[in-house]
Amino acid sequence: MLDQNLLEWIGYAASVLVLISMLMSSILRLRIVNLIGSSMFSAYGFLIDSMPVGLLNLFVVFANIYHLYKMYAVNERFTTLEIRRDNRYLVKFVEFYNKDILKYFPKFVYNDSMNSYSYLILRNMAVAGVFLARDYGEKRLFIGLDYVIAPYRDFKPGNFFYEKKTEFFKSEGYTCLCTLAQTEKHIKYLKKMGFTQELINDEWLYVKQL
Repeated sequence: MLDQNLLEWIGYAASVLVLISMLMSSILRLRIVNLIGSSMFSAYGFLIDSMPVGLLNLFVVFANIYHLYKMYAVNERFTTLEIRRDNRYLVKFVEFYNKDILKYFPKFVYNDSMNSYSYLILRNMAVAGVFLARDYGEKRLFIGLDYVIAPYRDFKPGNFFYEKKTEFFKSEGYTCLCTLAQTEKHIKYLKKMGFTQELINDEWLYVKQL
């Protein structure tokens, strides 16, 4: 029989994880953290001989597994839509999500005159994010913004975009993509997309060779 104090701590930890999951904006992270929390709650319920707690949370566990399976197994359709750099929807999008954008790109200031390429990233025809880039000289393309809204932050839009557009940017004469990493989460994302840090024009940038 487990120590009573240990049982209580399992219950507290499970409660905290479930609470944290409810505060997450990313559906994928919500499901994963809630799965861990509900698993612990279910185990806690069975350990204290509370069948309602154990069975209810076991049901939540299977519900999370089912939804995670659907998220990973569903055949989603991604596409990109190139738009004018002064597109009114793009301007409104950046304005609407500006506060969230600044969490990951605190130095970002929208300037349509600087965009050489402007794309909407579509996921099942819903706008998942935007990609803005400009010529940086010496066959480099500088990414000013690569932003995906919270419900779609599972790396799928990024993986699709960089795989889809690599040949296009090469055909345009570019040899690499580069960007300034502004937050730890952004750095994690860039590494996941295959960027490495290099010194360019006396500035440390993250670079992806094409």
